Amino acid sequence: MTTPDQQATPERRVGHRRSGRRRRRGRLRPALAISLSLIVLVTAGAGWLYLRLTGNIDTFSADGISDDRPDASSKGENVLVIGSDARTGGNSDLGGGDKGDIGRSDTAFLLHVYADHRHAVAVSIPRDTLVTIPPCRLPDGTWTEEQSDTMFNAAYSVGQTPEGNPACTQNTVEKLSGLRVDHTVVVDFKGFASLTDVVGGVEVCLPQDLYQRDLNPNRAARGKKLFDKGKQNVSGQRALDYVRIRHGIGDGSDIGRIKRQQAFMSGLLKKIKDDGFTPTKLLPLAEAATDALTVDPGLGSADKLLKFAMSLKDVDLHNTRFVTIPWRYEGSRVAVVEPDAGELWSSLKDDRAPADADADKDGGKDADKDGGKSGGEDGAGDEGKGGSEVSGQGVDVAVRNGTGTTGLAARAAGTLEESGFTVTGTGNADRTDHATTVIQYGPGRKDDAEKLAGLFPDAGLESVGQDGNEEGREEGLVLVLGDDYTGEASGARGGGASGAPAEDARTADADPCSDLSYG
Repeated sequence: MTTPDQQATPERRVGHRRSGRRRRRGRLRPALAISLSLIVLVTAGAGWLYLRLTGNIDTFSADGISDDRPDASSKGENVLVIGSDARTGGNSDLGGGDKGDIGRSDTAFLLHVYADHRHAVAVSIPRDTLVTIPPCRLPDGTWTEEQSDTMFNAAYSVGQTPEGNPACTQNTVEKLSGLRVDHTVVVDFKGFASLTDVVGGVEVCLPQDLYQRDLNPNRAARGKKLFDKGKQNVSGQRALDYVRIRHGIGDGSDIGRIKRQQAFMSGLLKKIKDDGFTPTKLLPLAEAATDALTVDPGLGSADKLLKFAMSLKDVDLHNTRFVTIPWRYEGSRVAVVEPDAGELWSSLKDDRAPADADADKDGGKDADKDGGKSGGEDGAGDEGKGGSEVSGQGVDVAVRNGTGTTGLAARAAGTLEESGFTVTGTGNADRTDHATTVIQYGPGRKDDAEKLAGLFPDAGLESVGQDGNEEGREEGLVLVLGDDYTGEASGARGGGASGAPAEDARTADADPCSDLSYG
């Protein structure tokens, strides 16, 4: 028995096959059309996303970048990061102040990414540092004269515009460091807050409860509590408040605030790394970042910015260090310590790890831990370090600033730690009119007080709480700094990269409560 196909003529069978092919082609055409449509939509979507991200990015004009610049280098890359306190574009809602106020640089650091793209060092420059500001371009196209012994953050205000002058700050950093800045990135209050929201907050650590008056000392009342003591996650407005607080912790110095900002940046980098570089994480971050930043023209498109960001993905957190330029106080301002600062910049120019940014490459730093005799058996090489042979191992001491000069407690704490003392805390004394420095000691602490006096030979000794009639005084061992203290007699150099022990260089993977000075 034959089937209808078997009975069909060859012509009918061929026609049947052709009809089948036509039906299959008919079914394929919609599928192909759908696929092509999807490709078009995806391409259009990528294009739309690219245009959206690129449209978010603000750039500053390259016209203000000096022609007299350091030579470009193939050894690593230098990125200047500026935190602006400009009040434009909704920033006044987060930071207060007049919406038309001029833009200032609230914080700044130069990030050197090593040529291997696995190591990085961020060098903070205190806002009060006295520097030379080179000629900078004004809004009318004219250029200023060079200004010497001027506060670093004044560079951003040249031209007195609400958006600030990033190019002038870049010129100043190049003048200060002798390094060419490859890229400059500015983030304002609003952008900073949105970035921290997108990553889900950053873990920080605080030594005490903090209130509204700690953020704004001009408030008459203490106000509501902003932060609890200890570790906590902050984002948005609370993250911004954390990095801006200065007067409410320790002695209120900008140096102490820089330490906290470095710890925050460490936590932010760690959070981004932990979340991973996946599309679901990267796209919201990219949108927030492009909306938050003002950049130089070299980063002025989404692909350039993304390419730069992806070049940093292999930088190891433990190999990312935060340091501060070697500094000392000069009155109420900060002076750069030489030759230490020059050695730091030279190491970065040569793509070498600074001596204090990598303990494994210390280059003999440990040799100075034998009592400070690196200059000879009698310590003569430590000129001006009147107490460099004192060892404070096993002795804990609190430091209180009894003057109106900010930052002295942090400076003294650095001296103490260099000599092995354990600093249990820094802060302000009960009053700010102490004329002379005093070492207060409680029951059983006289020997420790005399050991401390070896480091501060001009300080007086004062017994506290021996007969119970010293109500309100702290027991234990307390160093109260007076107007006679400048730090020079004990050789304090303030701190920073080469001007402080290697452990002062903070790694990006450090615990938020560790190695953190509160001023």
